[in-house]
Amino acid sequence: MNFSELNFLAVLCATLATFVLGGIWYSPLMFKSAWLDGCGLTDMDLAEASMPKVFALALVLSFIASFVFAVFLGPKPDLGFAVGAGFAAGIAWVATSFGISYLFEQRPLKLFLVNGGYHTVQFTLIGLILGLWH
Repeated sequence: MNFSELNFLAVLCATLATFVLGGIWYSPLMFKSAWLDGCGLTDMDLAEASMPKVFALALVLSFIASFVFAVFLGPKPDLGFAVGAGFAAGIAWVATSFGISYLFEQRPLKLFLVNGGYHTVQFTLIGLILGLWH
């Protein structure tokens, strides 16, 4: 595929949308408590972290995920295919990969559900944006 055929504005929109989704998903409004408990962190741990670096790298990784998924889908994907492929990538590739690691690491089910759920919705949202915006 020729990269000039990709809709880079749609990729950037998908990047920002999934970054915002993560902010909401892991906030007190949704799953912050379950996530912190599941991974053994506290609010103090987050306060001591270099959050600008974390957010900057998360944004870069969101861009990479959106860009590569756009390459996978092609320049003008059918909406149904794009959303279905996004859901399948999130639940069948990303979440199951987390699941395998979490089993061996003996991490709690709730952490798997929070993280796997986020990535399932993340890739579904990427598919939705790329499928709508040609």
